Order: sequence, then structure tokens, then C-alpha cells
Amino acid sequence: MFGAITFLLATSASYAGPCSDQIDAMQARFDAKLEAKAAAGPAAKQGVAAGMSVQPTPASIAAAEEKLGEISPRKVKAIKRGMARARVADKVGDLRACRKALAAVQRVLGP
Repeated sequence: MFGAITFLLATSASYAGPCSDQIDAMQARFDAKLEAKAAAGPAAKQGVAAGMSVQPTPASIAAAEEKLGEISPRKVKAIKRGMARARVADKVGDLRACRKALAAVQRVLGP
């Protein structure tokens, strides 16, 4: 039993790529910026689904925050594409490509 648990812990740690921490940090910055812009902006009208006990999805929340924030949908798409490139590069172990993708995300996201 102890050996199986040790094996599972060791294999789960091995899935982290060379750029995983930077990806997580950039994703957290992006999420925080969207949340801050949405919180500072005007309130949105409640949708029909809100009264039907339908749970919002992460995508629907992000879409609503995009509309309320100052980050344009075009910038959000560029950031998502850059993050996807970084994740692919990380998955194959290409640290240089991952850092390049994250640098592009940083330029779009700003300070």
C-alpha cells in the first residue's frame, strides 16, 4: 500500500513541465486582472439562466467579466492563445518556447 502511494505521488510530480510554475503565475495574474476590472466596472444585468438554478461555467464567468472589464475580447483571445501555446510547450518540455509564449502574454496583459 505504501509503495503504491509513493508511486502515485512520484508520477504526479513528474507531470509538471519546466514552465508550469510560470504558467500558473501568469494565469493567476490574468484572472486577478479580469476580476479587478470587473469589480471596478458597472454591474451587469442578470441573465435569464440566473433565475433557473443553472450554475455558471468558468467560461461564462470569464465572458461576463470580459464585457465588464477594460480588457477587450480581442486581448483576452490573444492571452488565451498565448497561454495555450505555453501549456503545449510546457507539456513537451520546451522551456524556451514556453517562456516566449508567456512573454507575448505579458506584453498583451500589461503591468
